Amino acid sequence: MKESANKADAAAAATAQRRIGIHLSTAGGVHTGAERAHELGANTLQIFTASPRMWRAPKPKLDECKKMRELRAQWDIGPLVVHAGYLINVCSQTPEFLEKSVASFRGEVERALAVGAEYLVLHPGSHKGGTRHDALKLAAESIERAMDGLAWQGADFHVLIENTAGAEFSLGGSFEQVAELIELLRRHAPVAACLDTCHTHVAGYDFVNEEGYAETMRQVESTIGFESVRVWHCNDAKAARGSRLDRHQHIGEGMIGAEPFKRLLHDERFAHCAFIAETPVDAPEDIAKNVNALQVLAR
Repeated sequence: MKESANKADAAAAATAQRRIGIHLSTAGGVHTGAERAHELGANTLQIFTASPRMWRAPKPKLDECKKMRELRAQWDIGPLVVHAGYLINVCSQTPEFLEKSVASFRGEVERALAVGAEYLVLHPGSHKGGTRHDALKLAAESIERAMDGLAWQGADFHVLIENTAGAEFSLGGSFEQVAELIELLRRHAPVAACLDTCHTHVAGYDFVNEEGYAETMRQVESTIGFESVRVWHCNDAKAARGSRLDRHQHIGEGMIGAEPFKRLLHDERFAHCAFIAETPVDAPEDIAKNVNALQVLAR
């Protein structure tokens, strides 16, 4: 009995140490993201290093990058996740747009390395006008071109391919597509996966029911692999399963509900992951509310 109790206590303590955070503003300097995370009691965070709706952006100031590293070390905040801009489409069938995307993603990698981020999350893009097979190859080639010559070797850094909601022509709507792109890139760049709970749900995977969750995780294991999943975007969903509508909702208030998040946070196969909310901010208190919701579910 005592041995079982000790094991249960150890498991509870490990779960309590889950890396839980949220996407935060860096208004006032990139280092302010760490300050905001600390104020929330979060131990990981996601940021943009520039406006997500612009092609070109200045590099973050060196003193701000240094301060970010210092604050993260002081408060044990990590990993730092950067999300790439929304304009980037590394499988675009329009040459001009593709070249802009490659240049923009190169800038994203440079800035992520400058701030000391461990992960840079990328949506694989849309292949309207081309085939999925060709788009996967083009996306891999574009990412490889964007990273050519950059000093990522030796850094604790990975590009994370995020699964998508499964809209027509979008890459990444299935675990198989994410896995294919990772495999194409593996020899040329440090690459892994970011899975989004809302995207998984609306793409048609059963994330809600216990039996469905088990089957969905079996598919993750057989395609991407548990170890390759480094970040979970924890978002409830406003839309029904299989709807392909990417509409995030507060934790526990959508079509997914609270229980599946508790199941995920207690899943030891993802103990190495960061769990980051990208939930709506309808009121100032919503940021803390969603971080707290995940922390409570992880206990």
